[in-house]
Amino acid sequence: MTTSALSRKTRTTPGSKPGRQAAHKKPINWRRAGAWTLVVVAVIVTVAPFLWMLRTALSSNAALASNASNLLPADFSLGAFKRVLGLQTPEEAIAEGGSGAAINFWLYLRNSIIFATVTTAGQVFFSAMAAYAFSRLRWPGRNVVFGLFLATMMVPPIFTALPNFLMIKNLGLLNTFAGLALPFLFMTPFAIFFLRQFFLSMSREVEEAAMLDGAKHLRIFFQIVLPNAAAPLATLALLTFIGQWNEYFWPLLVGQDESVRVLTVGLGVFKSQSPQGAPDWSGLMAATLIAALPVLLLFIAFGKRVVNSIGFSGIK
Repeated sequence: MTTSALSRKTRTTPGSKPGRQAAHKKPINWRRAGAWTLVVVAVIVTVAPFLWMLRTALSSNAALASNASNLLPADFSLGAFKRVLGLQTPEEAIAEGGSGAAINFWLYLRNSIIFATVTTAGQVFFSAMAAYAFSRLRWPGRNVVFGLFLATMMVPPIFTALPNFLMIKNLGLLNTFAGLALPFLFMTPFAIFFLRQFFLSMSREVEEAAMLDGAKHLRIFFQIVLPNAAAPLATLALLTFIGQWNEYFWPLLVGQDESVRVLTVGLGVFKSQSPQGAPDWSGLMAATLIAALPVLLLFIAFGKRVVNSIGFSGIK
């Protein structure tokens, strides 16, 4: 008894609790902390402009100049959104600091939807056909043509704007939806490269079995390849739609008529001088937020599919 008690005393140091080991602090993982810091900074830099747009849209345009540094809305008002949706008279708009200029928001929204949808459908379909030809069909000079086609990605779009404009003008298609859509309707180098990489990763066994049964390339393309490429096709369609929705320069050149004016061009009316001598910033920010809403909803609905299909996971 005395020996065991003595041994317990020797194991217990003064000021320590019996049966409890000293806690060891984990070393700080500086790489992980630095990575999280960069992520937080990137999120702040990305989200801050949208928060500032929302703050400006919810402010009265007349009060913005005197509250330029305030992070909260200056003289909170929904008048900017009412001006965008055409729910204010010119007199009411001028009273709240707007220019009083009218904007046919719903017409411009319809035109943007038509333009983006038609060009997206055309690009995805024709690019899929071209990608299938580059990945499955064997013909002389295939790789050389594909390399030259990819090289056109290095040509800035501004270089092709003038030739395209002259062509559309000579065809008499100015201020028409056909003139808006034609330069974007067919295949693009990025879309072909994107789909070709996926088609190359697909198994050929099903296609070879279909050929043994007498199926031709056209039937294989529509009944086998396209159904199994739903994920990359949806991803390409989403990316293309967003790009076409945000297109500004070409619709500005070709679609000056009210009947074909798209939303990105129509927003320019809010840059008109207001009676206070400044553009209608609150109206412009409100219109920009509303115009970005369809794209945001598409990302929420299909964002996960976009991420999953980037890996080009073909048929197993």
